[in-house]
Amino acid sequence: MAVNPSTRCTPSVSRYPSRRSLLALCKQTSSRPVSLSGARSPRIISVQAQKSGSDGVGPKRSINMAVTEVPVGSSSSSAIDFLTLCHRLKTTKRKGWINHGIKGPESIADHMYRMALMALIAGDLPGANRERCIKIAIVHDIAEAIVGDITPSDGVPKEEKSRREQAALNEMCKVLGGGMRAEEIQELWAEYENNASLEANLVKDFDKVEMILQALEYEMEHGKVLDEFFLSTAGKFQTEIGKSWAAEINSRRKSGLENNSN
Repeated sequence: MAVNPSTRCTPSVSRYPSRRSLLALCKQTSSRPVSLSGARSPRIISVQAQKSGSDGVGPKRSINMAVTEVPVGSSSSSAIDFLTLCHRLKTTKRKGWINHGIKGPESIADHMYRMALMALIAGDLPGANRERCIKIAIVHDIAEAIVGDITPSDGVPKEEKSRREQAALNEMCKVLGGGMRAEEIQELWAEYENNASLEANLVKDFDKVEMILQALEYEMEHGKVLDEFFLSTAGKFQTEIGKSWAAEINSRRKSGLENNSN
């Protein structure tokens, strides 16, 4: 979104020594990055041993004596800490709309949710994994829970924006406690960031489609003209469905503008 750099919606965070302080995180105003390096790392150990026969007296069967470690991320504490941090996605408003005077604009979570719906309802997606598209849509802006909505007019170079978001994502995955789910979130985010798959191409297009659809809705609701959002996405859609949906939105906008001029 092209926005006025004088406006700031970036949530600020403080340094805390443990996850117990996470709930207070959302109330702080320090600009220092979150650091949970001192957080507790509980481990849950599962042991599989030998077991007697079904009659309780027969020969024992070997079940596997291996000791396995359940990922930290499976703990209730880590999950709730992570979800509490993600609450910021629900409360942080998208900066471009604020800078255009939109009252009560959508949040980051609002934006990601409708993108996930797009992936869910899209027709045939040859060669693409629909479930993966939904997952990418859900996590693609997740680092904004810490860094906020960084827009082009903030003057932050693309490489620096990516670095900040990667660092924030690393912190969030530490809060989650690591493990398979945290690794999957990292992988999905990187796939989108690098536009590295057909699924990423699709979600990149859904990101733009959602933005111009929201722009059209705000034009209709608030009587504004939000040309820049349409101009900034023109010709940048990578997939057929992205091009088709964008064309439909632009067609409806054109009809609306013509009706208003009559």
